[in-house]
Amino acid sequence: MIMKGQKINDRYQIIKSIGEGGMANVYLAYDTILDRNVAVKVLRGDLATDDKFVRRFQREALSASSLSHPNIVEVYDVGEDNGSYYIVMEYIEGKHLKELIKKRGKLTLSEVIDIMSQVCDGLATAHDSYIIHRDIKPQNIMILDSGLVKITDFGIAMALNSTQLTQTNSVMGSVHYLPPEQASGKGSTMQSDIYSMGILMYELLTGTLPFRGENAVEIALKQLKEPIPNLKTKIPDVPNSIVNIVKRATAKNPKNRYTDAREMLDDIKTAMDDSRIDEPIYEFKFPEVDEVDKPANPKRVTQGETKSASKQPAKREEPAVG
Repeated sequence: MIMKGQKINDRYQIIKSIGEGGMANVYLAYDTILDRNVAVKVLRGDLATDDKFVRRFQREALSASSLSHPNIVEVYDVGEDNGSYYIVMEYIEGKHLKELIKKRGKLTLSEVIDIMSQVCDGLATAHDSYIIHRDIKPQNIMILDSGLVKITDFGIAMALNSTQLTQTNSVMGSVHYLPPEQASGKGSTMQSDIYSMGILMYELLTGTLPFRGENAVEIALKQLKEPIPNLKTKIPDVPNSIVNIVKRATAKNPKNRYTDAREMLDDIKTAMDDSRIDEPIYEFKFPEVDEVDKPANPKRVTQGETKSASKQPAKREEPAVG
């Protein structure tokens, strides 16, 4: 157990615990070399003894450390100390979006557009580098008092391979944002992140989740089979452009979604233009059951690795491990 005052790698002095999760514990620490506070995320013991996971975790965390963007929590260091595997990250004094939703309920339309624009902007940088987050949810998005939004947990999110939906509270939280292709065991693409962002946008707009169930498997099956509820039933005066963004992002068939976060960002930027407020409701170009009609294994979540360094064709396959 890591204690206050303990030094990790003879450099990061633990100040206090600031969070516990299914995958890791998080500590506020002082970087004695660079004279700054940092957040240190230490893998939980059961994962730290899984050699395959540890290798993937280290590789993906190092990949995430290459990302530099104002809307992404910066990864400073990745290492191991006496069997403890850790990531050192930028320390953010703020709250995650789930806390904000619990406190406020639904947000204003202008707030949602601002938050989603920042999330899309940060994720677009990752997608430009062929890096998929795989676990976009409000618990992994921080917001500062200034309104600045930061995406966190790239390293751990990408390192998770395949795990039972019921295994941890963290995965239970993730299933509400789980793309159909992940729920069916078919793996992830950049468009999987798009789906999760669509669910997030719906939640920010309405203050509620679109799919609920008694357990994770039940929710996953709804992600596979049920269309997202019409925003107009919750917010009658919501602009058609906003309805279209959520509808397109949360399409069951990835072919009907935005290609990547940058395309979604471009759509959000013009959503409040007068010419788009009453635009026609978006019609899908491909059958919604085309990709996800036969789930391979609805009880299993598949999360994975970075996208390969070479550009993929429009129909994206499972990213290669690099």
